[in-house]
Amino acid sequence: MAELGSKGVTAGKIASNVQKKLTRAQEKVLQKLGKADETKDEQFEQCVQNFNKQLTEGTRLQKDLRTYLASVKAMHEASKKLTECLQEVYEPDWPGREETNKIAENNDLLWMDYHQKLVDQALLTMDTYLGQFPDIKSRIAKRGRKLVDYDSARHHYESLQTAKKKDEAKIAKAEEELIKAQKVFEEMNVDLQEELPSLWNSRVGFYVNTFQSIAGLEENFHKEMSKLNQNLNDVLVSLEKQHGSNTFTVKAQPRKKTKLFSRLRRKKSSDNAPTKGNKSPSPPPDGSPAGTPEIKVNHEPEPASLDTPGAAIPKSPSQSSLPAVVVETFPATVNGTVEGSTPSKRSDLPPGFMFKVQAQHDYTATDSDELQLKAGDVVLVIPFENPEEQDEGWLMGVKESDWHQHKELEKCRGVFPENFTEKVQ
Repeated sequence: MAELGSKGVTAGKIASNVQKKLTRAQEKVLQKLGKADETKDEQFEQCVQNFNKQLTEGTRLQKDLRTYLASVKAMHEASKKLTECLQEVYEPDWPGREETNKIAENNDLLWMDYHQKLVDQALLTMDTYLGQFPDIKSRIAKRGRKLVDYDSARHHYESLQTAKKKDEAKIAKAEEELIKAQKVFEEMNVDLQEELPSLWNSRVGFYVNTFQSIAGLEENFHKEMSKLNQNLNDVLVSLEKQHGSNTFTVKAQPRKKTKLFSRLRRKKSSDNAPTKGNKSPSPPPDGSPAGTPEIKVNHEPEPASLDTPGAAIPKSPSQSSLPAVVVETFPATVNGTVEGSTPSKRSDLPPGFMFKVQAQHDYTATDSDELQLKAGDVVLVIPFENPEEQDEGWLMGVKESDWHQHKELEKCRGVFPENFTEKVQ
């Protein structure tokens, strides 16, 4: 029997809820058709608009903060792998190995500490802030339903009072239901009228605290990271001083041996042919561009990058591609002249002069038709007699000092790697 009673109560509650929904639906239809007035509260509606805006902004901030934390974690992993690589390549007998390992360890700890503090002081606070919105949102929706119940009870009471045949019992019951509906609505309305403005005003302090925390944590993180980077730089400077003779050597791009170069070599060899019994010059080391003149490379060079002008550190001769960063490109030549321009006729410049370049690195000539360059040398660039004989990445020219001294191209001119120079005129 108790079970049946329980089921009866449940069934009655369901029926009551269904009836309320029907009554509310009918009331909303009448209000939309203009057959029943609707209670309006513009001040409360403005509070609801502010609430929805605040919820939207907070949700976006939470999403962006999570994205920021994911990026910090990704940077941590990338930094960790980079320091691990340094530890692997740093040989045991090099000075500063222990310091390098300590720096790597502190680097990892610093990233972990930064990420955890962001979670504690920003993300968790953000989650707590947004945690209050679902309950308030639910209460706003419930307040709206109770307002419809109040309007419906009011309209029912008014219709009974204005009826031609009045039923006092029904009027009294309707009045009782109206008072009850009004009381329930007003209790919810009063609470929300107090909470919503307070919640809206709290957003300022919350945003200030959140972004101050993030900014402060990031500032401290970069200060500590800067110290670690300075320590690492000091260790590497010490390593460089001890092994200064083994620093990276700038090398030119390998070039093909064209007919022009062969002709220049034969001419210079005949003019300076060694006497009988004299020893011929020793060949360049194996693997150098001039050390393997007979090897024919059957491929086309990769085009030079045009993204970044300026001087660059070239690649070694063993690589067939151009350097990753190439100097500013020079004008193309057609039949020995600059395309779209007229060669200079000035007597103090070599015939066909196009522009000047300045050596940014020392270059040791590996063949008799090449120019020997020192950083700072100025070279007067001239066109090739046959543009088809120009190798990619190489220019023809004469050092300015040699030209002013001799005024003879045959004695002074030669080829040089373009990526060892920078255009100055």
